[in-house]
Amino acid sequence: MRRQDQYSEYRSVIADSWSRCIAYGLDHDHQPDTVSLNEAELAALEDSHKELLSTTETEVLPYYNNIMSNSRCLILLADCQARVLRSWGDKRITETHLKPYFEVGSNWQERNSGTNAIGTAIAIGASIQVQRNEHFLKLNRSIIGSAAPIFDTDKALVGVLSVCSDAYLPQAHTLGMVRLLSQSVENRLLIRRLGGQFFILTLNTTADNIDSPWSGLMVIDKTGQVVASNQRADQLLGETITGRNVDQLFIESRNRVLNQPENSPIQLTTSRKVRFSGLLKRPVANHTEVPGASPAKRAPKAKPKKREAAAGPLSLEDIEHGEPAVRRCANHAMKVLDRDVPILITGETGVGKEVLVKALHGASRRHDQPLVSVNCAAIPPELVESELFGYEPGAFTGARSQGSLGLVRKAHKGILFLDEIGEMPLSAQSRLLRVLQEREVTPVGSTERIPVDILLVSATNRPLAAKIEQGDFRADLYYRINGLCVELPPLRNRKDRKALIQRVYREYRDDTQPAELAPQVMSALENHSWPGNIRQLVNVVRVAVAIADGEEVQLWHLPQEFLAEYEQGAERRDRPEPGVTPLPDSPHTDAPVTDSSRATDADQSDTMSQTLVVYQQCMGNISRAARQLSISRNTLYKRLRDLGVR
Repeated sequence: MRRQDQYSEYRSVIADSWSRCIAYGLDHDHQPDTVSLNEAELAALEDSHKELLSTTETEVLPYYNNIMSNSRCLILLADCQARVLRSWGDKRITETHLKPYFEVGSNWQERNSGTNAIGTAIAIGASIQVQRNEHFLKLNRSIIGSAAPIFDTDKALVGVLSVCSDAYLPQAHTLGMVRLLSQSVENRLLIRRLGGQFFILTLNTTADNIDSPWSGLMVIDKTGQVVASNQRADQLLGETITGRNVDQLFIESRNRVLNQPENSPIQLTTSRKVRFSGLLKRPVANHTEVPGASPAKRAPKAKPKKREAAAGPLSLEDIEHGEPAVRRCANHAMKVLDRDVPILITGETGVGKEVLVKALHGASRRHDQPLVSVNCAAIPPELVESELFGYEPGAFTGARSQGSLGLVRKAHKGILFLDEIGEMPLSAQSRLLRVLQEREVTPVGSTERIPVDILLVSATNRPLAAKIEQGDFRADLYYRINGLCVELPPLRNRKDRKALIQRVYREYRDDTQPAELAPQVMSALENHSWPGNIRQLVNVVRVAVAIADGEEVQLWHLPQEFLAEYEQGAERRDRPEPGVTPLPDSPHTDAPVTDSSRATDADQSDTMSQTLVVYQQCMGNISRAARQLSISRNTLYKRLRDLGVR
């Protein structure tokens, strides 16, 4: 979403809140009711929210106590009715006319206190920041509030965390950290309630940040059904996943996911071709097993990838097998990289930009220094600057007490790879430009300039020129990162496609499977259009190898979605170009084409497509496929020969 659109949406949220306040009959001079609870009422309120209170204290106190003592702010925990349950932080903010409204039991609902962080977050069910003059009541206009809702395992609102202050704080960081804090509480609630009896699958974009509070959490029963998830998991997978099965969400089988050993990272790919790193925590009861798994295959040891077992990092020879365009990209990039010239890699999603960067790093003079990869689209916008450039202890609300080095400084003397750089917020773009110009980084909350020595490689799958025109990307930064621009070709245009397919297959095949793919399988793979490029190829091969389960890979082992794409591509290839009369290939091909003959061709195409789909679903079982299609085995054999399958 463009920055201007985000601002417009934010303004609309505040305007809608003001409209609700007017509908409640409030005016700007309204004085909210105050609440004074006796000991019995306080005890009852605390007892009814015992789990939320203890969970929040577990998350708040260890990580944020030191920072709150140095920041002029107050953290409030409220229940789903906007009643204050507990507060932590700087009590000086309560020594004002607002003090009665921060007491336990005080109500911050919009109908009582007008537009405010807690009440408005509950009204919209999302995080919100309310600036001084955005409060509907004049009484509250001396403070700035940020709040984020807390949801339980059933996605029901159970509380709100809010940070309020009467002093200036970096507002984007404050909102980001209160969101982070509420997410931590949600995660803790989920694990407390369900962790002992179910599988917990943690997901994130890379294995490096798998233990982050921003990771997605999925609670899965032994049949593979998702019984609960946090908001982040739904965001990562692009849908509400509660009630779905693991087999529907990932191309990896349920048995493979749930039989994964603990503390052994697993690579997962969604049905939408998005890759994640995962970590499984098994139920406390050690007798829990996945139905359908044979005893020999339960809790298998992690099978190391051949590339990981091989000595040395990726080489430039690993990424091309006779494709001139890829060889030219690698050669040119290698020549300029060691001269400190920044590189911009472009190309469609899945063409292997990150693989090229790893190979360049391994071949460069900095191969023994760090390669730090950053997916700019995976970091919440509010935290991009602090993640990239680091921060000082106490720089903003929620910062770690020891501060943070930042990813740029972690790449010192090595290579910094910024993937999807077009998604970087404008504020972070300005700071990055200064770092690249001055070769110095200034952490958030500090005035000290720290020298850094980095080589920069960036990547994008979107035209940055269009983003510059829209005002979403700085032109001066574009020319700074674009020292050499190389474009990786899509898989469908690569001349070394056959060799690349064989290499991917050999990397993932089981030891009992042949070293070469069967001719009909290779033909289908080689002639596919590959809209998802190499990433899609890897997923298709991995699925086929897994379904074949040690046997030779056959056409019906390929994913159904791939076969559907392949059939559509075959129909387009067989369709004559406009204005071109096909040459006759039999004595009858020169007969006039009638509507009925067109219908017959369409019916024939549908029949053949249905035959291939059923054959794949039956995993090559001729008898079962013939029964489902209500045809004889001989007819099925004939159709399969016409399709080139048998």
